[in-house]
Amino acid sequence: MEYTDKIIKKVSICGFQSPRGNNPVPNQYDITIAGEARYFQSYSTMIACISNDGKTYLDPQWNYSVTTSKYRNQFLGEDTKTTKKKIASGEYIITNLN
Repeated sequence: MEYTDKIIKKVSICGFQSPRGNNPVPNQYDITIAGEARYFQSYSTMIACISNDGKTYLDPQWNYSVTTSKYRNQFLGEDTKTTKKKIASGEYIITNLN
């Protein structure tokens, strides 16, 4: 087996902390792929992506549950009302991330 190209990217996966008590929160992840993007994953579903070119993408399931919304808001640094405005204005792009 011969390898001619090798692509290695630094990937960082961090779990969220509970705002009450700083306990780790299961199944909520902030994933960074160096040189590419940051992603918010809830359970096995990618919910949001902030690309290195400054664009923000949301999966159609972006507002799936109270828990998903809580940590998505933390990831984006805003509330759901602001997210909805940015979707309506075209600033955020709805696309399948999964």
